Amino acid sequence: MDANALLSTAQECAEFLSGQLHRDWSAAIPEMDMTVAQVVAHIADCVHWYSYDLAAGPVELSTMEAKVRPESEPAELVVTLGTTAKVLAAMVATSSPDARGWHPWGIADASGFAAMACDELLVHTSDAARGLGVEFSPTPRLAAAALYRLFPWTPMDTDPWPTLLWANGRASLPGHPRLTKWRWHCAPLSEWDGSAPIS
Repeated sequence: MDANALLSTAQECAEFLSGQLHRDWSAAIPEMDMTVAQVVAHIADCVHWYSYDLAAGPVELSTMEAKVRPESEPAELVVTLGTTAKVLAAMVATSSPDARGWHPWGIADASGFAAMACDELLVHTSDAARGLGVEFSPTPRLAAAALYRLFPWTPMDTDPWPTLLWANGRASLPGHPRLTKWRWHCAPLSEWDGSAPIS
């Protein structure tokens, strides 16, 4: 997972959301306590913080408060989403191979931060689509890139997009019950112990 994959994912999500600007972004998302606007703002918040976390190193940086305003115009939220992705992509592209940053689920490397951002983008764009009453289906290779970097224990013989939704607790998967708890592996894959983590 690298900066190019992150930029491609952000572009695909932004293009999809830009095509939905005429819909009601104040709509509630089924099974979530968020509106469409709030979840898109949340994506940008996460991606924004990932760039700071990667830059700050393995100790949690908790000195700042910065939030994307969900009451902003939908078009501005989409621009913000793309902007935060560009900033993180620049950090990922220029970080040394041994750079690590803090995350509550592991001390991630640059590829881990890129993958987490892609997961936030893809899964929450799907959440937004549900709130808008439309369907979002990303390019399979983008879903696969996030899936196999963050969830290496998931099935390898299934479609990567529904499998990514399953791994994030969003859907069931044939032969697998829907997850009520989930967790990803954002530290380097070389540090994965071969088991599915317990959230």
